Amino acid sequence: MAISTLARRKATTFLSSRFLYSTSKYSFSLTRGFASGSDENDVVVIGGGPGGYVAAIKAAQLGLKTTCIEKRGTLGGTCLNVGCIPSKALLHSSHMFHEAQHSFANHGVKFSSVEVDLPAMMGQKDKAVSNLTRGIEGLFKKNKVNYVKGYGKFLSPSEISVDTVEGGNSVVKGKNIIIATGSDVKGLPGITIDEKKIMSSTGALALTEIPKRLVVIGAGYIGLEMGSVWGRLGSEVTVVEFASDIVPTMDGEVRKQFQRALEKQKMKFMLNTKVVSVDATGDGVKLTLEPSAGGDQTILEADVVLVSAGRVPFTSGLGLDTIGVETDKAGRILVNERFATNVPRVHAIGDVIPGPMLAHKAEEDGVACVEFIAGKEGHVDYDMVPGVVYTHPEVAYVGKTEEQVKSLGVDYRVGKFPFLANSRAKAIDDAEGIVKVIAEKESDKILGVHIMSPNAGELIHEAVLALQYGASSEDIARTCHAHPTMSEALKEAAMATYDKPIHM
Repeated sequence: MAISTLARRKATTFLSSRFLYSTSKYSFSLTRGFASGSDENDVVVIGGGPGGYVAAIKAAQLGLKTTCIEKRGTLGGTCLNVGCIPSKALLHSSHMFHEAQHSFANHGVKFSSVEVDLPAMMGQKDKAVSNLTRGIEGLFKKNKVNYVKGYGKFLSPSEISVDTVEGGNSVVKGKNIIIATGSDVKGLPGITIDEKKIMSSTGALALTEIPKRLVVIGAGYIGLEMGSVWGRLGSEVTVVEFASDIVPTMDGEVRKQFQRALEKQKMKFMLNTKVVSVDATGDGVKLTLEPSAGGDQTILEADVVLVSAGRVPFTSGLGLDTIGVETDKAGRILVNERFATNVPRVHAIGDVIPGPMLAHKAEEDGVACVEFIAGKEGHVDYDMVPGVVYTHPEVAYVGKTEEQVKSLGVDYRVGKFPFLANSRAKAIDDAEGIVKVIAEKESDKILGVHIMSPNAGELIHEAVLALQYGASSEDIARTCHAHPTMSEALKEAAMATYDKPIHM
């Protein structure tokens, strides 16, 4: 039987893995108003990325005077400017080119030739980014959020000094400060990123020509997505990974199928391999490699190298030491279940605190944090945050992997259904993939769902909602799904979990 959202929140042990501080309750005036940088704000947000701008808008919607400080000069953070959005634009464009080359003829659509117009492709990406950043500025104006363009740092727990993009300086005062400065590219020892031949994802999103040989260091989300973009456009892509597996957070069975799918697209993998050094002094780049466990060294040559070894919290120059904000060994700001730091009225959200470094997680942090500040109840459950790799096929997942369930000693059942048996997937001739459902054996409560398919990132949200409300696999199986749809594969996998599927 369904229980109320409030009751579920009270029953949940909130973010048990996070460092806890004791905090006191605060009271605030909820009078809506437009705040200038010199006035005292109810809320000041440092950072205008997905967590920061969402927090600012929500605060204003709750009647709090709000200012958002963003150093980039355009809103949306890494995600919108040089991350999620431009990468998805290129993933879609490159997929269209790849389909035109390899699949259109099967559907009776033929050309004499097809070619890449890279400047036009980059132009479409840049247009999407520009439109969206302007859209956020419009939302700020609509909600009366004051927007200050500049680099902010703490003078005190209630005062932020801002070096503006115009070259001036101002002080922004706030009763509550939210640190939402996001993350930055993680570097590797001995490798200098010049954004010319040795690049971060930022440089890989702005290449002016298609490299013949691309080496990607790191087999996580970003590396595989960017490798897919340039591989589809004609690059020879080799992924070098120190660990024994790609995307370590992924379910092992799905991961193996995913790697095989990428290998069929001619992406090469060198796992259990360490990059010892990188030499970019010649025309190309020479990488010296050796087995992760040690052994004979080899040389790998490339035209461009993408360093994609993860991200680290960005707190440089914020003046956290000035006010005594505590961080962990990884540089993440320690907060309690209300997103409060050890310094009263200073909060932190998104990539700068523990938890998944994902834009949608940061957004949820931002909303919940502001709700707490406004005297309401906020809630984020990191176990319910979906992950998506936007390659083709996509991989999306939520909840626990089979390996995690095994390690907990829980008795469980697994139901699987291949898209080869899904009518919509067969009709569109795009049937590579699988749905995997993991449920607790006695109660049938769903513990995890893992999908590899076209548009898996869209399909996963039915599973997210099911986990959020403690649904069983039978609940999904007995829910009518439209036919023919890709989502029927989730229904069939749920049927396979508690009973038997119909179409296999």
